[in-house]
Amino acid sequence: MDSNNTNNVINSIPEEYRPISMWGYFGYQLLFAIPCVGFIFLLVFALGGTKNYNLRNFARSYFCVLLISVILVLILAMTGVAAGLFAEMMY
Repeated sequence: MDSNNTNNVINSIPEEYRPISMWGYFGYQLLFAIPCVGFIFLLVFALGGTKNYNLRNFARSYFCVLLISVILVLILAMTGVAAGLFAEMMY
């Protein structure tokens, strides 16, 4: 399949189903990694601020990974604090 035919196939796909390129995913990950602005963009894209289903689903998956990471860090921090308090009470 030559590149001209590939471009015709991609251009014939409706905008809401058009796939994101590899560089697109990389760019969106960089955008979402910016501390405050990235989180706002992440929420906007995840909650339907884009017509592209692929981008919306990518933002939702990134948001889920972010939530899981925050929850794990909080659990580890709390168990570390609890272990520290318990060790301090023992001495």
